[in-house]
Amino acid sequence: MPKTAIGSKAVKVKEYKMEKEPYYMPHSNEVEIFTAAYKNRLPVMLKGPTGCGKTRFLEYMAYKLKRPLITVSCHDDLTSSDLVGRYLIKGGETAWSDGPLTEAVRIGAICYLDEIVEARKDTTVVIHPLTDDRRILPIEKRGEVLKAAEGFMLVVSFNPGYQNILKNLKQSTRQRFISLTFDYPPKELEMEIVRHESAVDAETAKSLVTLGEKIRNLKNKGLEEGASTRLLIYAGQLIVSGVSPKEACEASLAEPLTDEPDIRRAIVELIDTVMGGAV
Repeated sequence: MPKTAIGSKAVKVKEYKMEKEPYYMPHSNEVEIFTAAYKNRLPVMLKGPTGCGKTRFLEYMAYKLKRPLITVSCHDDLTSSDLVGRYLIKGGETAWSDGPLTEAVRIGAICYLDEIVEARKDTTVVIHPLTDDRRILPIEKRGEVLKAAEGFMLVVSFNPGYQNILKNLKQSTRQRFISLTFDYPPKELEMEIVRHESAVDAETAKSLVTLGEKIRNLKNKGLEEGASTRLLIYAGQLIVSGVSPKEACEASLAEPLTDEPDIRRAIVELIDTVMGGAV
């Protein structure tokens, strides 16, 4: 009979716990709604553009709720076995190895499937029994039906801006979650976030956020995705490290956002205007 390789629950819980409170500034009532969802054992969907704070928010909530957090970055090749687990050969013997979803179910962690729309459709079906009142995970390869431990919560995220006919979340999956929509923070709040996270001075933070707003206005003019708060923080960190504002913004904003020469030129012109053409 194959042996089962399952680590100590207490060790696993400690391994995935947030030791330090993540920095997060609420935009609206997302903290209250998420807390109520957790208390009622409801799965949650986080929607919003890249780099707007979805992951940081979840890390913050995991800390506040004192729950371990297990994150899975979804992709095209993600299989149900990657989530649930598989048998492996270890030391000449066959041993079962839990996947991240199974591990979260066993220890009562928050399981975060980041960018779930990137996963294969046949993979996402495995989460369905965990999103209703059954809260179970069938492990077919072991002939086991695992009941979610107290505290388990399923959270998924995706960027609606990237939806198309081939990559969309099926209604049969969407309607199993309550949803929180995120966007870029209001200007004053984003300035404080950029200042805190990058350690730039208030005036530079204001200039970076102003630049970010102007770049986002290009989204309907050929730019696929606007400048994220994350990229503005990266620019600030480069500036604090001694890189000129112009070079920092080109490396953090113009280059990552587009390969189209005309759009890149427009972004560089905005950088020159807002950052004063500093070199």
